Amino acid sequence: MAKFDIEISEVGPRDGLQSISTIMPTADKLAWIDALAAAGVPEIEVGSFVPASVLPQLADTAEVARYAREIAGLSVAVLVPNFRGAQNAILVRPTKMSIPLSVSETHSLRNVKRNHQQVLEEVKRIAQLVKSLPVDQRPKFEGGLSTAFGCTIEGAVSEDKVVELAVALMEAGCDEVGLSDTTGYANPAQVQRLVKKVWAAVGKEHLTGIHLHNTRGQGLANALAAVEVGITTVDSSMGGIGGCPAAPGASGNIVTEDLVFMLEAMGLKTGIDFDALFAARNILANALPNEPLYGFTPDAGLPKGFQRAL
Repeated sequence: MAKFDIEISEVGPRDGLQSISTIMPTADKLAWIDALAAAGVPEIEVGSFVPASVLPQLADTAEVARYAREIAGLSVAVLVPNFRGAQNAILVRPTKMSIPLSVSETHSLRNVKRNHQQVLEEVKRIAQLVKSLPVDQRPKFEGGLSTAFGCTIEGAVSEDKVVELAVALMEAGCDEVGLSDTTGYANPAQVQRLVKKVWAAVGKEHLTGIHLHNTRGQGLANALAAVEVGITTVDSSMGGIGGCPAAPGASGNIVTEDLVFMLEAMGLKTGIDFDALFAARNILANALPNEPLYGFTPDAGLPKGFQRAL
């Protein structure tokens, strides 16, 4: 029997921490990741291989990733901005490696300082690097389509362009693509429409995950829409921390605790234990005492008699 129906990918240690000024001590990160894994979170994005001068909050990513790789059963994901980042990432043998390709070219230039063609060239080089590794050492390589639902800089984003770039990423050598609502523009109808369009172009097996922000309060509604249409992996961040430094006003990931409650209340297994999840939140709160944490479920508690999906 499968451990979960919907896979929760916790992105707080990367997307959450990169967007706040506080630098969490490495020891606290490791304790937090330990607690998340103990709660049953199946995948954790532990950091990003970018220069420390750009994101000092993530300067210890290699150390954190090496530690996380020793946790039995945990899928360890990392983000890389380019080929050099991928070279560094491969040294720690992550389970999954993602590169962002912003559908908004203006955002791409601001975020990774490369236009579409330049990013695709990086993808080709990374794909060749991955294929040069022994089969049992190859990370899953994902192309993340950032600003897929709209951009705070350019505004509306063409759905046809999203599909075109999804195809280009697969042709460049990615194993799969992901859709990201970097700026919190998406609505549930748009989520379902775009997922279906990308599936029609690259195949359902090559798009299984989605990354959503709650900037305009649509996060859980969009997650539900994605799950209902058939998406099986949803990114979220404990306490809702995070956003995108390169996109003005793009704050707020989906709160992991609220997402898990919604799914479990619907009878969908996540494999996550609530008591252990709340204990992990306490570690985060103690490590970041000056940062606000969000979420209704941690404040209200579980309903009387609530049972996890079995």
